[in-house]
Amino acid sequence: MSNDILKKLKEAVSFLKEKNSNHSEIGVVLGSGLGNFIHEIEVEFEIKYQEIPHFPVSTVEGHHGKLIFGKLAGKNVICMAGRFHYYEGYSAQDIIFPIRVLGMLGVKTLLLTNAAGGVNSKFNVGDIMLINDHISTQMVNPLIGKNIDELGVRFPDMSEPYKKDLLQKAKAIAARLNIDVHEGVYFGVTGPSYETRAEYKMIKIMGADAVGMSTVQECIAANHMGIAVFAASVITDLGIREDENIITHEEVLHFAKAAEPKLASIFKELIATL
Repeated sequence: MSNDILKKLKEAVSFLKEKNSNHSEIGVVLGSGLGNFIHEIEVEFEIKYQEIPHFPVSTVEGHHGKLIFGKLAGKNVICMAGRFHYYEGYSAQDIIFPIRVLGMLGVKTLLLTNAAGGVNSKFNVGDIMLINDHISTQMVNPLIGKNIDELGVRFPDMSEPYKKDLLQKAKAIAARLNIDVHEGVYFGVTGPSYETRAEYKMIKIMGADAVGMSTVQECIAANHMGIAVFAASVITDLGIREDENIITHEEVLHFAKAAEPKLASIFKELIATL
């Protein structure tokens, strides 16, 4: 099985190298409602996921579903405009396939974005949370199965899943740009249903500040390959509030797009320092 995965990875990487000569050490993954960030990129080459051998196909509204090679802040970048989720019916291996492809293409630093529900009472809709850690007890670990030694060690260290130096740089950039940001722990769930009120309370008690349906498995795969990770959430809804609220995907997309310019500014400045 591991040999089959490695074979598919090499076929996808070989295909992309033939199509484009952009050599980038920076990868970006865009979450729900954050697709307009691609307009910040000086595009050199782009390709739809379905054209790449063995790539999954994004099925969620708010995800463009293409891989973009280009320049941002003077640096070569590879951007995933749309990601894959467990709730779409993909396996954990499918979800991390593109991350492994990025790593094999030479990416050394990975920037992740997502839309998340706030459980920290200090958060408001539209806020940005820089992720300093995550809780993954509800997610299937994507490294389950025979280890692929060519990609990483059997038991990768996760004591610093999100690099502290990148986090500190981003906080300094946000302060310089007068953008208020929070820092906190992201709790990963499978979805696709939003959490119940009792689940939100449990997640808060467990020590998380925000909850979402992505990022965790990608982060694990990147750490397995020795890729430095930075991640940020746009708080698009509040899980704990007094009124009898309901949460819709349309609401999530709306608030993600509204906060996108602030997040884009931080990302551009951060990429410029890499």
